[in-house]
Amino acid sequence: MRLRTNLSLGIGGTLVAILILIGIFGPLITRHDPLAIDLRLALAGPKPNHPLGCDALGRDMLARLMYGARLSLAVSISVVALSLVVGSLIGGSAALAGGRVDSIVMRFVDVFLAFPGFLLAIALAAILGPGLTDLVIALTAMGWTGYARLVRGEVLSLREREYVQAANTLGATPSRILIRHLLPGIAGPVAVQATFGIGGIIVAEASLSFLGLGAMPPTPSWGNMLDAGRAFLLVAPHLTTAPGIAIGLSVLAFNLLGDGLAQLAGRRS
Repeated sequence: MRLRTNLSLGIGGTLVAILILIGIFGPLITRHDPLAIDLRLALAGPKPNHPLGCDALGRDMLARLMYGARLSLAVSISVVALSLVVGSLIGGSAALAGGRVDSIVMRFVDVFLAFPGFLLAIALAAILGPGLTDLVIALTAMGWTGYARLVRGEVLSLREREYVQAANTLGATPSRILIRHLLPGIAGPVAVQATFGIGGIIVAEASLSFLGLGAMPPTPSWGNMLDAGRAFLLVAPHLTTAPGIAIGLSVLAFNLLGDGLAQLAGRRS
């Protein structure tokens, strides 16, 4: 178990670190502008000056892939952070209030859970229109419910602990009890779910961009790169191979990291 945990944390953490470094520094060191068009290089395959080849407009695929990593990470981390905050406040407050308030809030959560998450995100993205801000809002509406249920369950378990009862006896407000005493105690399970959540949001963002509901061309996004490349599968397979591998490796990295964190938290509990 220990070896497996170390492998998951080590491999996943390394891949995530590489992805973050590419997202932060990759666009700063690439020699090519991801938006620069050179029709002479249209659909060119990999070559020394363009290791991943060029797209249908002669734009460097490696540069676009790096900029796409930045966008994908920015969107996924923003969505997970917002979902975590909204879900934690709603779920934690419902658990502390208890009784009828808890029942009403959780029925509201169940209404959201009754809809397939991705279909809800598609509907909201279609209503709000394409764009990164609207994309973040649509994906947050899809993701906060999981954190609400997780935090509620953990808070219901922790609120009977002696230190929480003592704080309540001393007159601490529910918000202070939640933020000061309960949320630190559920940081482990929340961190695990957030890590898995980032991988899921990367796929969701790429899918919505692929459908034309996310980042709009010419903004580099792994999803719209896949969409643009599908018309050239036979003559230029590198157009879809590169972003497809990037998405797969990114999801694998965060899933491995989440698996390692889950095993580590299980050993410490």
